[in-house]
Amino acid sequence: MTNDNISNPAEVSAAQEETSPQQLYPSRVVLTTYPSQHGIEPIPLSWGAQTAAERGPVVVSRQPDSFGKRNAIGAGGGSYCIYRALAVAIGALGPNHRPDFRMTEPTNVIGPFPSWSDPDKIVSMDPWGHAIVEHYSDHLEQGVDIRPTIAITKAHIKLAEIDEAISKGELHCDGDIVSADGELKVVKVASEPVWHIPGVAKRFGISEATLRRALFEDTGGMYPELITRPDLKVFLPPIGGLTVYIFGNPDHISDPSKRLTMRVHDECNGSDVFGSDICTCKPYLIYSIEECAREAQNGGVGVVVYFRKEGRALGEVTKYLVYNARKRQEGGDTAANYFKRTEFVAGVKDMRFQALMPDILHWLGVSRIDRFISMSNMKYEAIVNSGIEIVERVSIPSERMPADSKVEIEAKIADGYFTTGNVPTSEMLENVKGRNWDEIAH
Repeated sequence: MTNDNISNPAEVSAAQEETSPQQLYPSRVVLTTYPSQHGIEPIPLSWGAQTAAERGPVVVSRQPDSFGKRNAIGAGGGSYCIYRALAVAIGALGPNHRPDFRMTEPTNVIGPFPSWSDPDKIVSMDPWGHAIVEHYSDHLEQGVDIRPTIAITKAHIKLAEIDEAISKGELHCDGDIVSADGELKVVKVASEPVWHIPGVAKRFGISEATLRRALFEDTGGMYPELITRPDLKVFLPPIGGLTVYIFGNPDHISDPSKRLTMRVHDECNGSDVFGSDICTCKPYLIYSIEECAREAQNGGVGVVVYFRKEGRALGEVTKYLVYNARKRQEGGDTAANYFKRTEFVAGVKDMRFQALMPDILHWLGVSRIDRFISMSNMKYEAIVNSGIEIVERVSIPSERMPADSKVEIEAKIADGYFTTGNVPTSEMLENVKGRNWDEIAH
């Protein structure tokens, strides 16, 4: 089969019948490689080098012209690498397809900043991942398959909640940050994970060997080179990435004379998209967007960073199992047992482990956050410990909290999350209860 892309379902069906594994992949199966193996000559990669040229490109492709030059483990595309494999298997995509990068360059220039060449500041993303055509065109021309891991674009956002804020006079249309018809103008950055294995291990205070073995074992042995290729120090894990929404001039993010309002938000599909009222995720997100827009209108800049860490990185299935256990437990859904139910099901109450989160802030050139909209102690400590100053912590106004979310909020405050109010006692937590499934109102 010669076509790289097939859009007709009939063609896909025919391709499925005609294409065998040997046709798609005519070479022998290579389960793993070794450092001294014949034909294995990785392109040099020096994490934390001063320039993109000195650092070298991240090459993870198994295409014929790139296989022996790979200097990274894993697969490009984050969690979407599996869908790419499926597209190849059914004949919808050629196994050696190369992207056409013409006209895909970033809409805005971000960086470089000193943090990009600090091997301790950025360990979970490729700081040069948006500029492979600019810096690695010679490798591309030689047939090396290099893929971007960062993209920068512009967009307009239209939200019903923003329309409501405008109608109430809480936000005004200035024709710049907020258009006359209520659209928010933003710069967006998408980033896929690229881990420097020694740096990630150091960030968590564990050995590189321990990290490699755990990643190998708990992905079902998906990546044998984690064990057989200790010379390869970069890993592209099959996990979700992040998106940055910038309100105002991106240059202001790194300018200490400009105020910065920021929220770091972890994905919650149930609330963010569908409006579930068992938590405060969507209210926090909407409030942050409004505050970021206001900051930009006042001459500063606002940033919302959205991580794909559904259900505290435990996943949505686990989250729903916990919801069931919370509602069915003796005494009802109480704040006193909020974290216990999660630990009983998942074995741990939170797997977001925010140690890697500040990397994107350092990539953006952040040195100070004037208003940090979050009650999370884990996020606050991770950011401050990475060397970024937080001037003011801002929690969500109480009137924006859904009634059924009080269980979560009070439990978190008792656990050490930020609040401007009182910390509830154990007795008070017992009296904070969520509604039953059949109750329409709390």
